[in-house]
Amino acid sequence: MATEVQIERRTIQSFNPATGELLREIECQPDAEVAQAVLRARQAQPAWNALRISKRIEVLRNFQDLLHAKKTDIARAITLEAGKPVVEALLTEVNVVLDSARFCIENARSFLHDEALLHRSLAMKTKTGRILREPYGVIGIISPWNYPFSIPATETLAALIAGNAVILKPSELTPLIALELASLFHQAGVPKDVFQVVIGDAPTGAALVNSNIDKLIFTGSVATGKRIAQTAAARLLPVVLELGGKDPMLVLDDADIDVASSGAVWGAFVNAGQACLSVERCYVHRSIYMRFVEACVAKTQQLRVGSGLDPQTDIGPMIHERQLRIVEAQVEDARARGAHVLAGGERLTHLGPNFYAPTVLADVNHSMTVMREETFGPVLPIMPFDSDDEAIRFANDSNYGLAATVWTKNQSRGEAMARRIHAGTVMVNDVISCFGISEAPHGGVKASGIGRTHGKYGLEEMVRIKYLDTDRLPKMKKLWWYGYGEAFTRQMEGFVDMQFAKSSAQRLRGALRTLGLLRRKEQL
Repeated sequence: MATEVQIERRTIQSFNPATGELLREIECQPDAEVAQAVLRARQAQPAWNALRISKRIEVLRNFQDLLHAKKTDIARAITLEAGKPVVEALLTEVNVVLDSARFCIENARSFLHDEALLHRSLAMKTKTGRILREPYGVIGIISPWNYPFSIPATETLAALIAGNAVILKPSELTPLIALELASLFHQAGVPKDVFQVVIGDAPTGAALVNSNIDKLIFTGSVATGKRIAQTAAARLLPVVLELGGKDPMLVLDDADIDVASSGAVWGAFVNAGQACLSVERCYVHRSIYMRFVEACVAKTQQLRVGSGLDPQTDIGPMIHERQLRIVEAQVEDARARGAHVLAGGERLTHLGPNFYAPTVLADVNHSMTVMREETFGPVLPIMPFDSDDEAIRFANDSNYGLAATVWTKNQSRGEAMARRIHAGTVMVNDVISCFGISEAPHGGVKASGIGRTHGKYGLEEMVRIKYLDTDRLPKMKKLWWYGYGEAFTRQMEGFVDMQFAKSSAQRLRGALRTLGLLRRKEQL
């Protein structure tokens, strides 16, 4: 008798990082289910794209209204699964998504409207041209755990308004937030097959990359991004890759120490330092170095670490033990190489399994891993410099190039410095907040990735460009069609001279030679 083969299904577990409490266990979707989800999306996408743009805008308005009404519940759900304080979830996730919806609503019509293409080519004056922006079809999104709501939501909003269907694969550490996002979209009027969530771990993500999607948006590590790029290249799958950063902060000699130190502390420790735009390296002019360090230490020691559900908390837990160990290893490496730990530098086990004290390191240098590899934790390493040129060298001495900040009272000086830094974004006298500007593109250079999300350039990533050319004289044979010969060659030489010769006399002679083109009888 034949026996049935039992296939063991993988599962993932979502935990509260503050307490270690199991929130939910979910089965991973196997490759076949991922492929089926993509197939359903492909079948549903044409009808979604065929909707009038006003209808898609209406759906986004519904989404915006629903999210606003549920803002506190969504923020608390983010805190339960990702750990950050509720107020940070409101500010850096919910508010960012609401504003992204506003941007898409306001700009969708003008962006997707046919764009007239003007040209000055004399040979093509009978033609009219337009640029069309058409959806790719099915967009795959693989999103991270550190901003489990704002990152996938902003990318999805851009994809949907452009007429695409979306398959979202969230991090295995934060799947519940993705399901909340799906519920909001579906309640707002997005058809269930047009926005789908596939739950799983790394093999599930690989199945999505290898499926019949038309483009992939990935946010994650450099190592994973490189593997995805190699896989995508095999079938010329277009990708957008946001792969993290080692963002430098440059504090010039004329900076306001109080303001800049507050910016450094918040920029290094927001979301427990688990942000791709975090201050990961801080360089301070030697003339103010000691005062700046002292200010950072004093402010760090005032921060309250605890559960993100407590409104008094400034810094919540890290996401999991593995990430905490990376932070510990970098701090210990720096200590062993001569750095001084002036605040923090230890686990806070009495608070829970994943808490690490906000840490300030002084006297660091580029031999230390904390200054070269992404930390992604609550660590602020501070290093002195002696000149603007040296600060630029330090800032650019990295494989990453996502963002940077320059702090100075002189705006012109700050902007001049910013132009010399190799990064996708440089802020003067602020940190991280660029992510909350929906009009501003987000993305990096070097190992920080390729492509952009957010703003007009993020919308451009969601469409294919088509050029539509129409000739206004359909009954006229084109002058350059077959029927070549010596006479035609001389006429075309004259045509080129008429347009591009340096002297007026030569242009006039060329024009006269060109007149013969109008009397061509040799054309086929």
